[in-house]
Amino acid sequence: MQNPTRISKLISKILRHKPEMIGITLDSEGWADTQALIAGIQISQEMLEEIVNTDAKQRYSFNEDKSKIRANYGHSVKIIIHYPEKEPPEFLYHGTAERFLPSIQEKGLLPMQRLYVHLSKDIETAITVGKRHGKPYVFKIPAKAMQEQGYIFYQAPNGVWLTKLIPANFLENIAKRVD
Repeated sequence: MQNPTRISKLISKILRHKPEMIGITLDSEGWADTQALIAGIQISQEMLEEIVNTDAKQRYSFNEDKSKIRANYGHSVKIIIHYPEKEPPEFLYHGTAERFLPSIQEKGLLPMQRLYVHLSKDIETAITVGKRHGKPYVFKIPAKAMQEQGYIFYQAPNGVWLTKLIPANFLENIAKRVD
């Protein structure tokens, strides 16, 4: 029996970073042909639907007739997903590793290989994200104040908040170390 977690990680790699590894292409908004993905990784439609429907991070979406699939966020390939602008809460959080602090404090939060900076609605989620990269460190972001100054925020279908960048001046004196 195939392991859904391993398959989900493979799908994530393909739809976010390396569609060419199974010979598929993504359109300008990140959509791939569902049947081509199924054939490329040799799973059933039912298995794919189970992965999409049960993924805790809601990484994937089908189009209406399920003929196309895409990753909802986190791409390193150049695509443009049109998320609606959304009014953010007063504060959002960004989890990272302590070792990245000097660069972040100098340059701010940049999308790096992604299209957007990813933000969480709560500290706990940000800590979890930060732990993936080492000793976690969480920044508190005054999202509402940023929006009032013209910065645009979006929200992916899974609840992750997105913006193009967080300038360093919005990080001053609002960082919180997580022990």
